[in-house]
Amino acid sequence: MKFPELLKSWILIALGVLLASNTSQGIAYDSTSALVFAVILLSLCNVFFKPLLMLFSLPFIILTFGIGVWLINALLFMLVGGLVEGFHVASFGSALWGALVVSITGAIANMLFGQHRVKVQVGGAGPQSQGGGIPNQRSQQSPRRPLKDDEDVIDI
Repeated sequence: MKFPELLKSWILIALGVLLASNTSQGIAYDSTSALVFAVILLSLCNVFFKPLLMLFSLPFIILTFGIGVWLINALLFMLVGGLVEGFHVASFGSALWGALVVSITGAIANMLFGQHRVKVQVGGAGPQSQGGGIPNQRSQQSPRRPLKDDEDVIDI
């Protein structure tokens, strides 16, 4: 992750935590330094612990249609609330609210600033798709544009 992207991610998490603390009585901070330290620790948890937790709980995430990711985010929120002196998360319900607010803040910012990492393309690579011999419409369209380094593609 490049520094500008890391800084943007940190600012979005900070905005989300600030909004969560202002909209919930169960999330509070005593000082600005406690808030900054909580945001830094939450960012580090999202970078290091979240991928491991998601890997180990992948079957649960699939069975819950992604709600498991929200629960993982809430657990990380609770962890940060327990580790940072001056940053308080009263209950798991408050942590769920905080995780939801941080996620929605990030999603809205990504929609506004156009940061879409996954691109879905429909159509096979050959002259015919695999759907029973139906001709591929892509062969009649313009060629694909080159991908950026950080862009993921799902071909269907």
